[in-house]
Amino acid sequence: MSGSPYRFTTFTGPTHLFFLTQGYAILDDAALPVVGDSMTVNETYVDQIVAGAKAAIDKAAEMGVTDPNRVGVGGHSYGAFMTANLLTHSNLFKAGIARSGAYNRTLTPFGFQQELRTFWEAPELYFKMSPFMNVTKINTPILLIHGERDNNSGTFPVQSERYFMALKGNGKTVRYVTLPLESHGYAAQETTEHVLWEQITWFEKWVKNAGK
Repeated sequence: MSGSPYRFTTFTGPTHLFFLTQGYAILDDAALPVVGDSMTVNETYVDQIVAGAKAAIDKAAEMGVTDPNRVGVGGHSYGAFMTANLLTHSNLFKAGIARSGAYNRTLTPFGFQQELRTFWEAPELYFKMSPFMNVTKINTPILLIHGERDNNSGTFPVQSERYFMALKGNGKTVRYVTLPLESHGYAAQETTEHVLWEQITWFEKWVKNAGK
């Protein structure tokens, strides 16, 4: 059921909803639509997600539930990819959390998500949409988390490993956490507790107490 007044929130796994227990306001399941022709929509992917994120922050601030100067962003898988791009191409956020993502699109050369063209057909696009290729532009602290046995073809652990090295090598603020025995989704209780600690600790430092 959707929208029922009798439906209660369920906390499962390392969900971002645990931030509610620490005094954060959560914009849950936010939509940042990327619209356009199916063959060329990603040409404006970066511009559209940045505009969507700014609109969401502005609305939350208008509602009085958000301090626009202390906002964090996070995502898992394609959401991690989106998070990295938002931090790379905007200054809207104080920090980000990217879990099990893909950051170098040349490692997924035969298309991804809604992108139907191969790397050889649209190399400039693959470079533009890869946070790895634009690593010098990011100035926001980012936490990378990845399962060591991720079997998802687009998000092998090498994605986070190389992105971390690129960030670190360019003097960026980054932390990389690997999760033993975990795949694309995280299952173990120990993992859940560890990920929650990492996420909350990261935002406590860089978001809630920003500037203190």
